[in-house]
Amino acid sequence: MSLVVQKYGGSSVADAEGIKRVAKRIVEAKQNGHQVVVVVSAMGDTTDELIDLAGQVSPMPSGREFDMLLTAGERISMALLAMAIKNLGHEAQSFTGSQAGVITDSVHNKARIIDVTPGRIKTSVDEGNIAIVAGFQGVSQDKKDITTLGRGGSDTTAVALAAALDADVCEIYTDVDGVFTADPRVVKKARKIDWISFEDMLELASSGSKVLLHRCVEYARRYNIPIHVRSSFSGLQGTWVSNEPRGDRKVEQAIISGVAHDTSEAKITVVGVPDKPGEAAAIFRAIADAQVNIDMVVQNVSAATTGLTDISFTLPKTEGRKAVDALEKTRAQVGYESLRYDDQIAKISLVGAGMKTNPGVTATFFEALSDAGVNIELISTSEIRISVVTRAEDVNESVRAVHTAFGLDSDSDEAVVYGGTGR
Repeated sequence: MSLVVQKYGGSSVADAEGIKRVAKRIVEAKQNGHQVVVVVSAMGDTTDELIDLAGQVSPMPSGREFDMLLTAGERISMALLAMAIKNLGHEAQSFTGSQAGVITDSVHNKARIIDVTPGRIKTSVDEGNIAIVAGFQGVSQDKKDITTLGRGGSDTTAVALAAALDADVCEIYTDVDGVFTADPRVVKKARKIDWISFEDMLELASSGSKVLLHRCVEYARRYNIPIHVRSSFSGLQGTWVSNEPRGDRKVEQAIISGVAHDTSEAKITVVGVPDKPGEAAAIFRAIADAQVNIDMVVQNVSAATTGLTDISFTLPKTEGRKAVDALEKTRAQVGYESLRYDDQIAKISLVGAGMKTNPGVTATFFEALSDAGVNIELISTSEIRISVVTRAEDVNESVRAVHTAFGLDSDSDEAVVYGGTGR
């Protein structure tokens, strides 16, 4: 008897009918002889609505109470799903993240999983129950406070549980049929990928692809947990994410896996930085001490007449104010001239393990953007990724142009988005 961990996103359980549809799919897996553990997100846009509500009550809610509020969404959906399964004649038990043994650090709103001790889950499944676990949440190791894992944390919960339970597969159910060569909401002719390596999926996720969270893929790669991304609205096979194609299927690694985009970042330029040792270190130490994550970094060539240079970097919009405040405090120490903050940018990324051995990929990428009349502000590359920053208003046109230039457009039916608002 194999053990399967299934995760259902908010769009899959957005209403009572969705919950009942998901319950039937879970029961089918149980009837097919599997032990089933389910991780569920909050219904629809519940989390966003709770965030909005918190903002109306307090402009700066404490992290602890904010987490207590946000975890209510998953508690609602897990209990309702357990009720729906019992109504179909099967036993189900629901568990919060802390009851499921998801132990985290003490960073509220974006905690990281330290360990998973799923004793209660294993006992429940061994007794013949379907275990329903609230995603996105855990309990801090030191203070025993409720914590949340940040946006998309239910994916990480599911993979972490799959690893702790030694599951055969982690199925991630969403509102599209799998991983596509681009966001099907932007590129209607995007193609579904049958199999993709952990490495390529990591690059797509970190570059803005929302179908899987970066931390989820990272966890799966570390513990070699195969992920099957599929839709809860159809019975179609989805996308396998693993080290190697499963079974006897021989799937050739594509030169280009896909095009990702991200509009959640901002750009800060530190203008007039003295070009001498230690200045960049002081800038990025201030950013690190403020607990701000950065993405792309570019330093211009120093002006010969002034000995000054500009340093630009991108970061999440949500951390923009914090980063600017931290840099303002270092102005006297560093001696830079000014700061520029720009949150009207977008990042476009081309991902594929095959690009490092195929000449012309970079040229085709930049020619596609040039032909579309798109100006490039920053460039960053790795062995399997090229990323550029453009104006936010150019993002959709840029993605479509690059997607077409690399022959990724589908000749068959357009990609289907079954649900979700994309909010």
